[in-house]
Amino acid sequence: MASLFETSLDDRATTLREALGSRVVFAHEPEYDVVRAPWNPTADQRPFAVATPESADDVVAIVRAATAAGLRVAAQSTGHAAPGLCETDLSDGVLVRLGALRGVTVHPETRTATVLGGSHWNDVLDATAPHGLTALHGSAGDVSVVGYSLNGGVSFYARAHGLGINALRSVQIVTADGTLVRASADENTDLFWAVRGGSGSFGVVVSIEIDLLPYADVFAGMLLWDASHTEAVSRAWAEWTASAPESVTSTLRVLHLPPLPELPPFLSGRSLVVIDGAVLETDARADELLQPLRDLAPEIDTFGRIPSPGLVHVHMDPPQPTPAVTRHRILETLTDEAVTAFVAASADPALFVSELRHVGGAASRPVPAGGAVSAIAGDYIVHGIAVPPVPEAVPAARAAADTFIGRFVPWASEALVLTFLDGGSDRAPGFGASLDRLRALKTEWDPRNVFAAANPVVPAGG
Repeated sequence: MASLFETSLDDRATTLREALGSRVVFAHEPEYDVVRAPWNPTADQRPFAVATPESADDVVAIVRAATAAGLRVAAQSTGHAAPGLCETDLSDGVLVRLGALRGVTVHPETRTATVLGGSHWNDVLDATAPHGLTALHGSAGDVSVVGYSLNGGVSFYARAHGLGINALRSVQIVTADGTLVRASADENTDLFWAVRGGSGSFGVVVSIEIDLLPYADVFAGMLLWDASHTEAVSRAWAEWTASAPESVTSTLRVLHLPPLPELPPFLSGRSLVVIDGAVLETDARADELLQPLRDLAPEIDTFGRIPSPGLVHVHMDPPQPTPAVTRHRILETLTDEAVTAFVAASADPALFVSELRHVGGAASRPVPAGGAVSAIAGDYIVHGIAVPPVPEAVPAARAAADTFIGRFVPWASEALVLTFLDGGSDRAPGFGASLDRLRALKTEWDPRNVFAAANPVVPAGG
C-alpha cells in the first residue's frame, strides 16, 4: 500500500472515481451524510469515501481500488458498533456500507442458510420460518448477521446451543490483496479460525453459511413489574437462575422509559423491572419452571408459545436508529453482594437500561473446533445502556455508563464480550488467549493493516 503521503487526496479520489464510478461518494457530495450515517448516531464517522457495493464483485473492485489509492478499508452493515470503529481515524479510509448486499438462501435438507454480508436477522427469520427453522440470532431483528456472528453472538438460545459464532460453517471474504476466498473447516482453515472473533480485521465478508435450529415455535415472553419491586425481583431471579436448566436463557432488566408518545401509556414515563427470555421445553414444563417468578405477581406476563420469529420482539429493543452508550462486564457468578450492587446501580435514571444476562451453559463452554472466540468466560453479563437525547449529552451518558459498570469490578473477570463493545474499552480482553495468534495471522493475511474494524486486530509488531 502506498504511503499516505505519496499521493494527494485529489489523486486518490480520482483513482476511486475512475474505478468505482457512482458506487463511491466523497465528503463534498450531498449523499455523503446519508450514506455514512450509522445505526448508532453517537458515532460521527467521517471516512475519506463511502462505497456501496451490490455484489461480491463490487466488493473486490472496491478493495482493489482503495488499496491502489493508498487507502484503508472498513466494512459496515448497519453501524450498531460504529462508536468502536470511530476510534480509528477513517480520514484515510473507504467505508464499505454493505446494506445493499442482502439476501438469504435456506438449505432445509442440511439445516443451513447462506446469508449475504449486509443481511439483517429479520431477513434470516423471514426466510427460515416457512421451513420450520430458526437461527442463533440476537435480541433485535435489524442487527447485521455477519457482525453479530463474527464477534460472538449472544442469543436467547445461548445456554442450550452456545454462541452464534459457533454456528458458522464457512465465510466468503475479500482479503487485502483484493481476492475473494472461501474459508471453512476444510479450506483456509487458519483464516476461518481468525475471522471467528477477529471479524472485520481480516477482510470484507460478503457471505456466510450458518447452521439453523429446528424450532418453528418457542416458549418465550416477559414478566413486568413496577421498578419499586426491583430488589425482590432481582434476588428471586438470581436464586432462580442459579439452578435453571440450560434450556432456559433469560435476562433481568431495569428500564427507565422516557415519556414518549410512541410508547403505550402503561409504559411511557415509567421505571420498570422486567424478566424476559426463552424456555426450550414443553409448555407444561416451562410453566413449572417459571412458577417461582410468577409467584411474585407480575403486572404483565406474556410468556407462552409463539412463532420463533417473534423471539426478536421479546426484548423490546428499539426498532429505529438510537443513540446509545454502553458498558459491560462478565461476572463468573452472581453473588448476593453483586445483586445488591445491581439494585443500587439500576436506580440511576441516567441509565436507560441496567441489565443482567444469564449465560453460562453451552455459551460458556469452549468449542474444540471453534475459532478465536467460542465461549464467554463467565455465567452472567452485566450491561448498562445510556441514551443521550442530544449529541451534547454524550459525555454525561458515558460517565453514567462508566459509573454503573465500575460498581461491579469486585466480582468481574477480565474477559469481555466483543458483541457488547462499542468503544471506550481495551478490546484485548475480548480476544483472550487468542490475541497473539490473531496478531500473527493478521500479519500473514493483512500485513499492511488495510482493514480497520470496530474491534481491531493489529499486525504483530504494529
